Amino acid sequence: MPTAPHPQNTAELFQALQENDRRPYGRTRTVTAEEIVDAAEQLEEPVPLIHALLELQEAYTYGSEPRKSPVVFARLLTLFDEQPDVFDERLHHMLFWRFKWVSNALRAMPEIPLASLRQWLTEMRDRYEKAGLGLQPYYGQAYQLAAHLGEDTTLAYELWAGRTRTRLSDCEACEICERALYHLTAGDDERALRTWEPVLAGKDSCQEEPTRSLSYALLPLLRTAGADRARELHLVGYRGCRRNPGMSTAVGRHLEFCALTGNEARGLELLAENRNLFDEVESPLDLLGFLTGVEVLLQRVELLGHGELPAAGYAGRTWTVAGLRAEVRKRADDLAARFDARNGTAAHSDRRTARLDRAPLLDTLDLTLRTRTLDDVAPAAPVAEPAARTTDALPESLPELILRARTLDEQGHPDAQVCWARLRTLVTARDYTHPDDPAVGPLVRLRADLLAEEASREGEKDEFADAAALHEEAAGLYDDAGEPGHAALSRGCALLATAEIPAEGADGAEAKAAALTAAHASMVRLHEETPGLPPFQEARLMRLRATMLGLRLQTSGSDEHVAPVLAEVDLLHAFATRHDVVGQISGALLLRASTYAISGDLPAAVTEIDALLDRLKAQGPAWHLPRVLGLRGRLQLGLQDAQAAHTDLTESLRLAADWPTDAVSTTRIHGDLAEACIRLGRPDEALRHLTRSAELDLRRGSRTDAFCTYSNAAQLSLDLGRVEDCIALLDSLLAEPDVAAGEVDDRLVAQLRLTRARALHTGEDLKAATAEFVTLAAESSGWEDDPGSHALIAAETAVLLSESGEFGRAREVADQALAAHARAPQYEQLSNCLRELARLQAQQRGPDGLPDALAFLADAGRIADEARAAEYEARGRALDTALAYEYGRVNAYAREYEDALTALDKALALLGEPGRQDARVGEWAECIRLAGVVEGIYLERPAPALTRLDAAASHLTALGHTEETEPLTSLAAQLRDEE
Repeated sequence: MPTAPHPQNTAELFQALQENDRRPYGRTRTVTAEEIVDAAEQLEEPVPLIHALLELQEAYTYGSEPRKSPVVFARLLTLFDEQPDVFDERLHHMLFWRFKWVSNALRAMPEIPLASLRQWLTEMRDRYEKAGLGLQPYYGQAYQLAAHLGEDTTLAYELWAGRTRTRLSDCEACEICERALYHLTAGDDERALRTWEPVLAGKDSCQEEPTRSLSYALLPLLRTAGADRARELHLVGYRGCRRNPGMSTAVGRHLEFCALTGNEARGLELLAENRNLFDEVESPLDLLGFLTGVEVLLQRVELLGHGELPAAGYAGRTWTVAGLRAEVRKRADDLAARFDARNGTAAHSDRRTARLDRAPLLDTLDLTLRTRTLDDVAPAAPVAEPAARTTDALPESLPELILRARTLDEQGHPDAQVCWARLRTLVTARDYTHPDDPAVGPLVRLRADLLAEEASREGEKDEFADAAALHEEAAGLYDDAGEPGHAALSRGCALLATAEIPAEGADGAEAKAAALTAAHASMVRLHEETPGLPPFQEARLMRLRATMLGLRLQTSGSDEHVAPVLAEVDLLHAFATRHDVVGQISGALLLRASTYAISGDLPAAVTEIDALLDRLKAQGPAWHLPRVLGLRGRLQLGLQDAQAAHTDLTESLRLAADWPTDAVSTTRIHGDLAEACIRLGRPDEALRHLTRSAELDLRRGSRTDAFCTYSNAAQLSLDLGRVEDCIALLDSLLAEPDVAAGEVDDRLVAQLRLTRARALHTGEDLKAATAEFVTLAAESSGWEDDPGSHALIAAETAVLLSESGEFGRAREVADQALAAHARAPQYEQLSNCLRELARLQAQQRGPDGLPDALAFLADAGRIADEARAAEYEARGRALDTALAYEYGRVNAYAREYEDALTALDKALALLGEPGRQDARVGEWAECIRLAGVVEGIYLERPAPALTRLDAAASHLTALGHTEETEPLTSLAAQLRDEE
């Protein structure tokens, strides 16, 4: 099916060629190139046909279809032999350049006889000599054939590398890679890396470089103590080759790198991302390289005992690691054997064997912010029994185990979880027989216990509806078992869980507070209607009453709700003290401290917490210490003492490690530690805590919380300049099955994608960033409930479109942003974007762009007027002064210098002279500098410009602003030199 109407004339054909050249390499570009050749043939003009054939050969070459490239080139050679005069200098150069492409294509196909390869090289040499061209490119191809065959390459290398480069030589980056590979094959890692350095540092690049070199350099770096740089180059290099059939061998080397650095789980993730390569790589040589890298990874995973893990492989069926490895091994062995048979050597089989026999180079290397193990990617399994703090073995006697679980549960001891987990396994077994023991009670009682414990775990995961239903079911079973006290407790827990189910609508907080008030009243009635409870049960009911009122206070923030909480806490504390219910004494004191904290009395809260800590250290229970220290750390954050918070939270984490993982929620502790680290100026440590917090949320099933925390981590890594870390983290999250299936909140996913797009922009991948922004802008236009977000996304999109030179589309999207702003004002952000759009118009188009630039500034002016009327205060630069400065800069770009100077003087008048602690000093100094440039250089009035600059420099120097003074004194010196 045609992808577009066929060009009807030469102009349309060349337009179609230009449009196709902007497409990424792949099937769409290739099919379009084929259609353009068909159209060119109808025109019966040689030059358009030559251009169309050159585009088609390029599409085949970089689209990994080497079999078709020589056929197209044969047509080009025929045209050259028949009509050499129609090949101008550029076409002549392109034709002879592509002899090398054909050499590469023929080597990549094992069905091409070796004699044909050598014959083609002879043809290339003869043609070059006849055309009077240097032979260095020919010797380069001869060397690459020798290396491919596995022959002694010493002479071939010298004949190539010792010759002077010509206009037809491979680019510097490609030749550097070949020279480095020569040294790498000789076993000299350090010399190879020295040779590669200009490419690895980004000084030399081309279509394939540095991506190709980055993939080869990974293992040499590991072998020469360059693990940190290898990590960096893996992140950069992988992004350059992923899902690209023409770079499939590089993808294979990145998979191998993961396998050899303890990152097998990431390797499987990347394999899934590149599943298309199994079917889209048509180059046998590229496919061999890719499959060998895949096999290295799968072999490692299987050796670690995870052969039954799912793996992404050939389409049409599901694969396990072991099954896919067997299939890949068979296909790769066959390819290697075919190449060896053609070449008359064992080079390709030997190279495969060497890669497969290579032992891991590092036990572990953290490649991304999201470090995962093979256990993390295993299919969901029954909840594992949490590890106990002590080494005490569980009772072998079933009655003893049941009684131990209940005793520990009454105490609130974390080790009860181990007992319940074991009992759940036993009770669900088909051969379970309940003990006939009066102390244990009937089976229905045990089933109620297990339901109540499961309900508590659901509540901890904020699954309140499920928790409420389970508690109600447990209460019914307790009734059946003749346990009214336990039934009352379960119903009380159900009341609390039901009240915590999030209310929808704008009045959600008010509705929840009302629900908690009603739940408390019901709880009081339930308590009054259940007399004769043992102390531990009555204390729990009282704890539930106090908790409900505490949550109501937290929800409403109302001062009138403080006293009722403290009254309930006093009742609980008095009762627990009278009956020596140790855990509830601690609970009451913790609730009291939390109430003070919520009400804003942080010093009183700290005093209560300190008293509680002293009690816990002396009398226990010890498992309360991590939680209490965590709260103290949060209080210290509120009191702006980040160092004290860090100390408390770190100790909280240390103590939490002594207890089962579910006993103390370290997710919150890690999150608070991240905040403390940010305040202490330790962002890298903060990043580690954020990612750890997110991973813990994932493990406990709180995926939304986890993605939110990961989003914060991604933004922090971007703020730190760790662009590739940010992109790798977000790529990993966006590849999660539930995200890909659309099961995660669409706004949260949009935020992840938005951060990724910003990271791509920061990483100077303008094309990819713009494409993502355009998609997000289109999607967010349908967010009727959130026009403000659409305004911001559309405004950023317009800026990127302008950076790409697409000014017409930028204006259209900017208008969308303005329309959304009218519904939900975003004064500062939209003003910033409009001024930037104006700057880009003037900077890139000069005088021709001035009308459109001034139109953007007029829009920004209207927004500034709206903001002033709404009494809005910008967080950054004042909108009026920033606008006046931009008028100056835009007019300067458009060479309207008098208007520029007038605007800059207005900006300076609005700013006024800065004081010693004035935050606007940098903005003022920049206005002075630009005014000096316009006045002194462009308007050629150095005297007033120098007066302006000298006065400003003196003023800034007197205020101690030496950094801002330097550009002014430098410009003044330049003006004096030119006088």
